Amino acid sequence: MVQFTMKLFTRIAGYKIYGPTKRKAVMSDLVHERHFDPRHGEAVGLSDAVRRITARNPSPFTFHGTNTYLVGRSEIAVIDPGPEDETHVANILAAAGRAPIAAILVSHTHRDHSPAARMLKALTGAPVIGCAPHLAARPLLKGEINPLDASSDSEHSPDRVMKEGDAIMVDGLKLTALETPGHTANHLCFALDEGDILFSADHVMAWSTSIIAPPDGSMRAYMASLDKLMKRDNRIYFPGHGGPVNEPQRYLRGLKAHRHQRAAAILRRLAAGDRFIPEMVEKIYASTDKRLHKAAALSVLAQMEALVEEGKVMANGPVTLGTAYRLA
Repeated sequence: MVQFTMKLFTRIAGYKIYGPTKRKAVMSDLVHERHFDPRHGEAVGLSDAVRRITARNPSPFTFHGTNTYLVGRSEIAVIDPGPEDETHVANILAAAGRAPIAAILVSHTHRDHSPAARMLKALTGAPVIGCAPHLAARPLLKGEINPLDASSDSEHSPDRVMKEGDAIMVDGLKLTALETPGHTANHLCFALDEGDILFSADHVMAWSTSIIAPPDGSMRAYMASLDKLMKRDNRIYFPGHGGPVNEPQRYLRGLKAHRHQRAAAILRRLAAGDRFIPEMVEKIYASTDKRLHKAAALSVLAQMEALVEEGKVMANGPVTLGTAYRLA
């Protein structure tokens, strides 16, 4: 028993993490900010060169709605034009006014972010650039159904795909693409030099952690993308939902600690005798609204994929929601 306990402790202790500054990540670094006035349809000034318009598409996964950003003064780059919503597109055009829309940037292909790009292009002729067409993080397993099919925009077809380090100039402003897979395989963030701003889309949000749901998402890719951002020193993040992330480095440390604590919780449940993801969700997310337990199960599945790949957990077959698991 002592040997088993030490073995488990070693596995869990392996989730102590350190950022580039070697400061230990702790949960106290993760403080969500849910006080946010969306001012639906209004163009809210965030800096001299950036405005935000929040679409009226609130939900448990979009908070108060999707944030669309207008970057520029005499000409405009639109970041994440949002859902297929004529009113929201009309609000974007009204906010642009006489300034031409020069580019439409899309961070990833979920239906709350990308479909309006086609509508906006048809009205303005501006090119759609940014993320690649939708692609799952891994192939579907035999008999597996993608639970996020309904939320994925399979029609997205950009005029130009941006890769790591690719940049565009709009109104003298430089926007650079950063590949940040995890939430989706094709997820991008966009860095704006003026103001040292990062448009973090759904990778990092102040109001909540991002859902990582296989096969669309990958936990290991998500964690690697957090590490990438921790090597940067952007002053502020403007996310896809909710208000800004004002202390990015501290918040990133908190996000990492949160994910590692979830992984440690899974290992503890396995040590306690749980074998299936649904029973783990009931205990790990006991204080969470049961309506969100299906999403929580996908998050546990993402963690389980990573734990199996790392050799810490054994799966009795393919890594799925219905598979039995045990400690390696």
